[in-house]
Amino acid sequence: MVDIPISNSSGKPIYEQVAEGIRAQIMSGDLAPGEQLPSIRQLAADLRISAITTKRAYSDLEAQGFIAAVPGKGSFVAEGSAGLIREEQLRLVEENLAKAVDRARTAGLSLEELHDMLDLEWEES
Repeated sequence: MVDIPISNSSGKPIYEQVAEGIRAQIMSGDLAPGEQLPSIRQLAADLRISAITTKRAYSDLEAQGFIAAVPGKGSFVAEGSAGLIREEQLRLVEENLAKAVDRARTAGLSLEELHDMLDLEWEES
């Protein structure tokens, strides 16, 4: 069963929350390449959401190359999807690091101070 936390108070649409949850499970290895996903109706029932919402999440994931739909058989985690997700994660880390470096420079921090802050964050999380 795919376990995805859904928040009605989140600013993100539910279909995006579902897609992000599935991507996170692929990245963590909880969903392996070739593994079958629940049917659209089954996942909708499990998450207590509309089948249309689940279909939108699956369609987006398929368009992005994370899952593959096989007519008459269902949806499966695409081969190589973990690599796509890792690349996206690396891009986001690089983007956030660039912002952090800009803010550190604006604040007059040295590279050593920035390294110390990063080390502290790493150790605490």
